[in-house]
Amino acid sequence: MKKLVLIIFIFISFVNKNLAASESIYDKIDLFGDVLDKINKEYVDNVDQGKVIDAAINGLLQSLDPYSAYMSPEMFNNMQTETSGKFGGLGIEVGMESGVVKVISPIDDTPAAKAGVKAGDYIVKINGIQVQGKSLTEAVELMRGPVGSSIEITIRRRGVRKAIIFNIIREIIEVKSVKSEILEKKIGYIKLSSFNENSSSQIKNSLNKFKKQNLKGYILDLRNNPGGLLSQAIKIADYFLDDGEIVSTKSRKSSENRKWFARKGDIIDGETLIVLINYGSASASEIVAGALKDHKRAIIIGESSFGKGSVQSIIPLKNKGAIRLTISKYYLPSGQSISKIGVIPDIEIVEKSEDFRLNTKTDNQLNFALKLLNG
Repeated sequence: MKKLVLIIFIFISFVNKNLAASESIYDKIDLFGDVLDKINKEYVDNVDQGKVIDAAINGLLQSLDPYSAYMSPEMFNNMQTETSGKFGGLGIEVGMESGVVKVISPIDDTPAAKAGVKAGDYIVKINGIQVQGKSLTEAVELMRGPVGSSIEITIRRRGVRKAIIFNIIREIIEVKSVKSEILEKKIGYIKLSSFNENSSSQIKNSLNKFKKQNLKGYILDLRNNPGGLLSQAIKIADYFLDDGEIVSTKSRKSSENRKWFARKGDIIDGETLIVLINYGSASASEIVAGALKDHKRAIIIGESSFGKGSVQSIIPLKNKGAIRLTISKYYLPSGQSISKIGVIPDIEIVEKSEDFRLNTKTDNQLNFALKLLNG
């Protein structure tokens, strides 16, 4: 009964203003109860009503966009305790597309990235279990497990006829947000893997060290960076801008719309800056790349980014579960939405071959950026 009350509450919360008078929200709720009753009485097998209602709630949320979803109390608790060290992961950011789990980005130096999983891959099976038809949270649950345990994932990749099978060992995922080094003795290179609470301060420290080296230019590598904290994206973009808008968000309520602007002062004093992006660059990565592109402050090189231009919030529910709900959308200084379009590079350099690996001799995108800076 508690689950039925919960789904009725959510249905009311998402009432469609365009419903005809004869199809009021209460008629729809009554219809849902009627369907549930028919399933319970007539379906060929015994039905777990709790699971059916959970699936209905999740279907409601996933009809809105690929990122909104329902988390049962068990799933919500697992999400909150995932950093305790009891469970391992693969190191991928995933979303839903047309009912299929899609890899937004493999995170650098994680089991998935080392195995060869790529942004844009579709996960079709997990340990032999079909993923299509399952919710995103259910698929993520299947991927979780004890550290050191193995998992088999089957993926489909565009341009590749046969399914690809990866056997991966789960690990504790510890993302090193910032790596920096001087390449070819004269180019400052910073790889940003995620936007966490320390990212901006680490990048600032790296840039201050680079400034003492009399460098020819800088590369900010945002490839395979699935995003993170909006506040960090704003700070990092601000480092390279003297003024102007960085990003804006628009919500359902106009009173909650916001804009963020750069403060005076370019930390590298207008020196040449290249930003590398690919299909695995999403969300906060797209904010930084998009702002620097719109203000013509950086040359954007690589492939079009993912196109995740929305903000999600975790909202706890009375049953101790939660919903992940999209609450606003990002807009670039030009006014363009990032959603589904992404950031288009100034110079498109496509990954050359299946042997392509970031930061190796096969990294033709980085190699092109280095040649450009070297003149």
